[in-house]
Amino acid sequence: MAESARSAPERFAFADKIHDMTVAARRTRAEGTPATEPARRLFTVDDYHAMARAGILSEDDRVELIEGEIVVMSPVGSRHAACVDILAEFLFGAVDRRASIRVQSPICLDDATEPQPDVCVLVRRDDAYSQSLPRPEDVLLAIEVSDTTRDYDRRVKARLYARHGIREFWLVDLGSRTVEACSAPGPDGYDERSVHDVDDCLRAPGVEIDLEVRRLFP
Repeated sequence: MAESARSAPERFAFADKIHDMTVAARRTRAEGTPATEPARRLFTVDDYHAMARAGILSEDDRVELIEGEIVVMSPVGSRHAACVDILAEFLFGAVDRRASIRVQSPICLDDATEPQPDVCVLVRRDDAYSQSLPRPEDVLLAIEVSDTTRDYDRRVKARLYARHGIREFWLVDLGSRTVEACSAPGPDGYDERSVHDVDDCLRAPGVEIDLEVRRLFP
């Protein structure tokens, strides 16, 4: 994540806040919290961005904020990168000006959650989202490409997107060479799921374009 550098007073103020959090956590443990259950500090989106401005997080850090926790994302392998590139190239060429496409960029789901889907199809906005990050109502389709993270993406990411009302979610599984398409979001997950193999086509919602699944697995 990239943020402009903070002034020295701002950096010191933020460092003091981190110090106070650390002292509070140590005090909690000293007052009886078992050593096996360390005190946890959940962060807000504002905290998360403040860390970037203070230099605690840099644009090179592969992290995302999931329900208040800063989660380190898995390294991107060659198959993962190739699939994301294929998706992006296809969507950029197909949607014209009907929607916006973002690749591995953040969306803000609430004040404690800012994931970075591999690809997003967004409602087109005149300001190109320069004034604020996309919110759930702006997302027509979120796509995660999974090589080693399939279970996490299905268990955590899919339920997270559904709970916040993301209209449709695709999980591209590089291992099985399939795409799991999820729709009808609800508080407990997506109510409708279908699995598509290399002989199928998928229609991207909101822009009504068809994608041959086999194109994702060169």
